[in-house]
Amino acid sequence: MTEAPPGAQAERTSLAWRRTALGIAAGAVVAARLVAPSSGPWAWVVAGVGGLLAALLFRTARQRYRSTARVLAGEAPADVPGPGRPAALLAGLAAMLGVLACGYVLLGG
Repeated sequence: MTEAPPGAQAERTSLAWRRTALGIAAGAVVAARLVAPSSGPWAWVVAGVGGLLAALLFRTARQRYRSTARVLAGEAPADVPGPGRPAALLAGLAAMLGVLACGYVLLGG
């Protein structure tokens, strides 16, 4: 088995977070399209918020990868900003969507 080059794990992690962000953005748009007939423009407001959070998650993943790449290249000290930020953003988004889904079901959407 060959040895992976330095930084390969960081790149894979960054790509995984990017795929997650894109999935969130696509899911928000699909959910808004499905709920729009009964919820009207509020569905698109929620989709916009989901899109903004996905963009923030995408940006955070990119910043973390760049910071890690600088550390691996020896250009910066080992200080990766916001070690739990992507997971916290994802958990917050999941909680928000859960509350909105419960409200939709309880209100007879």
